[in-house]
Amino acid sequence: MNLIHRHIFANVILTCAAAVGLFAFVLMMGNALKDLLPLMLAGQLAWDTSLRLVGLLVPFVVSYALPMGMLTGILLVLGRMSAEGEITALRAAGLSVAWLSAPILFAAILGVILCGLINFQFMPVARLTYHREMAAAVQQNPLSFIVPKTFIRDFPGIVLYAGEKKGAALKDFWLWELDAKNRVKRFARSDSGRLSFDEANNKLILTLERTSAEVRDEQDPENFTAARGAAAWDQATFDLPLDKVTGQRTVGLKDKWLTFSQLVAKWRRLNVPDAKLTTAEQAKQQMRVQIALHEKFATAFSVLSFALIAIPLGIKASRKETSANLGLGLALTMAYYFGTIIASWCDNYIGLRPDLLMWVPTLAFQALGLWMFYKIDRA
Repeated sequence: MNLIHRHIFANVILTCAAAVGLFAFVLMMGNALKDLLPLMLAGQLAWDTSLRLVGLLVPFVVSYALPMGMLTGILLVLGRMSAEGEITALRAAGLSVAWLSAPILFAAILGVILCGLINFQFMPVARLTYHREMAAAVQQNPLSFIVPKTFIRDFPGIVLYAGEKKGAALKDFWLWELDAKNRVKRFARSDSGRLSFDEANNKLILTLERTSAEVRDEQDPENFTAARGAAAWDQATFDLPLDKVTGQRTVGLKDKWLTFSQLVAKWRRLNVPDAKLTTAEQAKQQMRVQIALHEKFATAFSVLSFALIAIPLGIKASRKETSANLGLGLALTMAYYFGTIIASWCDNYIGLRPDLLMWVPTLAFQALGLWMFYKIDRA
């Protein structure tokens, strides 16, 4: 690799790394705000656990940020070189576009390998660990399910509200029991109460004092005139089973969270007839595994697809056109991921071969990039 190639390669690698870091940070903060911030504010996650969970998000977001970062980095480097006349000088010296692109394509191939490793090994392990640690952290602090000044909807068929909570002591507590249509059929209100955890039976026990309750007509609970009656107790106890709540937070092993060896093992296992599954259901499950495999491979090769498009776009860019090309690059990125989403919608239609459809956006972008290469080389 001569001096010019080393110069281009170093600039592309550094700029792409910075772009990947920026996109990864944005995606990581978005996931953290959505998943972790509500639990942190509710006291269900400790700060050290939250920081560890944020770290586990890195492989997941990098798998999406790497193709976008490659596209952006190449556009920025070649756009600057084109605006400053370096590309024109190099081509005037008799150097072809293919020769100038060699170090960039080499960097893109390294990106394909890195993205493949992340998709098939680092991301599945980190993603599964992330969800398991988050579920375990929440389940270890069952009293934190009751958050003051918040309507708690974690318990099926029940809505809870506590005006104040200090440790296990509650004040201004409300409980609504809902029917299948989410209409209130019974509710109770208490001035104060206490919350305890029955570990043996995995349930919360609410002991409320000075409680008033109302029972509504089951057929027409929204007709207040048809209320069946009201009652009051000096003390009342309510059980809140946690089996369904903590069960909702247990982690199912999704195909996307399997490593390459696990996916291949599952695919081989599904090739063997299973008496517990119908032929159609077994074929659907096998297709889902194939979709996960092809999607991971196609996403890795999308790094090369974006590089092939970014090179001619960057060479053509002038200083005034750089922002426009960046906007076009982002639009192409969104189009690519939208194409993969459309392909994933066909997972139940085996005849359409949704596993092979995962390659359509990648191959289409590569074909577009090669055509743009041909045009720019003849310009």
